[in-house]
Amino acid sequence: MTDQGFEGLKGLAWLLALQSLGELLAHALDLPFPGPVIGMVLLLPLLRLARIRRHVAACADFLLRHLSLLFVPVGVGVMSHLGLLSTYGLRILVAITLSTWAGMAATVWVLRVTRGRTTDGGEQ
Repeated sequence: MTDQGFEGLKGLAWLLALQSLGELLAHALDLPFPGPVIGMVLLLPLLRLARIRRHVAACADFLLRHLSLLFVPVGVGVMSHLGLLSTYGLRILVAITLSTWAGMAATVWVLRVTRGRTTDGGEQ
């Protein structure tokens, strides 16, 4: 195995460890957030360390190169439930469209609100 492969495995180990720690914290403290989200929040400050960032970047590169494989289970699920899709397809399409637009509108609103602030937190 190459050095890049070992770095990717170390990165995956970091991601899985932080996700597990997030799950543990979510259940132990009865937090309203999913464990993987807590794990990502824990990962954020660790990415300042070059060693961890290098390992996680190698894992992320591998996952991004093979991202299309992650869509295979979704495709199989859609194909196995075509009856539901024909029954509820229009409703699903409307829900996806509206939620996408709502997410984009919220993002624009947040950007407009935060863009007007200076780095010290005051208004321009």
